[in-house]
Amino acid sequence: MVDLHTHSNISDGILNPIGLISYAVEQNLSAIALTDHDSTDGIDAAAKQAELKGIDFIPGVELTISWPTGEFHLLGLGIKRVSARLAEITEILQKNRIERNKQIILKMQENGFDVSYEELVASVETKCIGRPHFAEYLVKKKLVRNRQDAFNKYIAKGRPYYVEKTGCNLDEAITAIVESGAVPVLAHPLSLYVSWGKMQNVLEDLKERGIVGIEAFHPGARLNDCLRLEELGKKLGFCITAGSDYHGEAVRKDRHLGYTAGDRKIEDRFYYEELKPLIDNAEI
Repeated sequence: MVDLHTHSNISDGILNPIGLISYAVEQNLSAIALTDHDSTDGIDAAAKQAELKGIDFIPGVELTISWPTGEFHLLGLGIKRVSARLAEITEILQKNRIERNKQIILKMQENGFDVSYEELVASVETKCIGRPHFAEYLVKKKLVRNRQDAFNKYIAKGRPYYVEKTGCNLDEAITAIVESGAVPVLAHPLSLYVSWGKMQNVLEDLKERGIVGIEAFHPGARLNDCLRLEELGKKLGFCITAGSDYHGEAVRKDRHLGYTAGDRKIEDRFYYEELKPLIDNAEI
């Protein structure tokens, strides 16, 4: 098995980068990518642990992209070095996250909630704070029963304290990933909220702009839709990838390292046959 989409506690996962790699070895994976949200800070620690444990490691990142509908996340897989442009983009995205978090806190304070940004920051072990951390914070404050309750009542899209994320420019993100010696891959394409009737045109445009692969298999999608994406992606000449989008069972009980849509094992072919040659041949 392999896994080409995972998160550590550098962003919103449970395990630290070293723990994530160790767990991957325990689960008999042969290769794993670390793709934290808008951060490459965990790569060095994960790479050292992977070398120690004898597992193939794919240094990566998952960037938040500005998009008119849904969510656009762009994976950069196989980072050889963090380019100046990629470092700048992740720094800007982190600042955007901080501003968003402060807006959420302010909205809650205006409605009488006993919360503070400083207390939120002190309650987590990462500087990359997202809504899952808010949910944990609200549980600790006994303002909700559990994490899902926090989303359902307050911070999911359409709820009273949801604040839209600010992403980066797609073309700049693609350039930054390529300059880092990595391969740009569209994460979970169905999150774009594009109808099937328009999907081919959208993917064709993204390919022309430099995206090389699509994550056709993702646990958030139905297996039949994943198979349909794989067929369309191959038709258009994309590299096809698969991932678990693993954050830890405590965060998402339905997502398991090395497994994707339909609870299918992620086969080695997704890395060794399709992606690895592209990474090996990518120039800095």
